[in-house]
Amino acid sequence: MATPKRKTSHARTAQRKANWLGALRAPKTASCPHCGEPVKAHHACPACGYYRGRKAVNIKSDEEAAN
Repeated sequence: MATPKRKTSHARTAQRKANWLGALRAPKTASCPHCGEPVKAHHACPACGYYRGRKAVNIKSDEEAAN
């Protein structure tokens, strides 16, 4: 297996990492058409439980969770 003849400089290492880490992005979000809360794409809304215009998940309200 080949081995490097010279030490990789800090600048070269930083450039390589910057190109790779620059491609990583936060997941895209959209607003829920039912309640307006931010929602991940292709996921049911965590606030109201709606997905594509209909109720998909039952969400416990704060009063129900306290009991």
